[in-house]
Amino acid sequence: MKELRDAILEQGFGIGHDIVKVDMFLNHRLDIALLNHIGQAFHEAFADEQVDMILTIEASGIAAAITTAQAFGDLPVIFAKKSKTTSTMNNDVYEAKVYSFTHKTENYIRIAKSYLPSGVNVLIIDDFLANGEAAEGLAELVRQAGAHVAGIGVCIEKGFQAGGQKLRNEGYKVVSLATVTGIENGKLMLAGGEAQA
Repeated sequence: MKELRDAILEQGFGIGHDIVKVDMFLNHRLDIALLNHIGQAFHEAFADEQVDMILTIEASGIAAAITTAQAFGDLPVIFAKKSKTTSTMNNDVYEAKVYSFTHKTENYIRIAKSYLPSGVNVLIIDDFLANGEAAEGLAELVRQAGAHVAGIGVCIEKGFQAGGQKLRNEGYKVVSLATVTGIENGKLMLAGGEAQA
């Protein structure tokens, strides 16, 4: 997606060899026009899929999930809540354990059972895909509900990490709007050979 790639090249930067910083426009300060284009791009990418609701994880995926839901005609959005506490699963929630690459912590993600009905088709949306832990956890919640994963859409995939390939090997339709292939001296390398100016 050209607008997202341009924003990454103009405003993004890397830290070390694995941290991609794009919080100027995607997940701390939000570029609403760009996010609306992101929602439209996900709608186009999954137009052939039956989608009944959008699922994401708090907090960085919520903005893209909302614009995607609007592009699909104002579908409901559910976001899984994180907790660092030990498992306290009860009959009212679905729960999965997720390791956060960014924060180097293990969390439990939860959604109320009443919010995710059995049999619905769920599109998972998130800001990043690194090792695939968040997407796997969200897919596990969908499985527990007896619902179906219609696909997984991510704004930025870290192509130098294994998550995207792992999810595709598991049979999920994964769409990334931009792929960072590496970081060189703080510059982000994008698929197609482009580097940050």
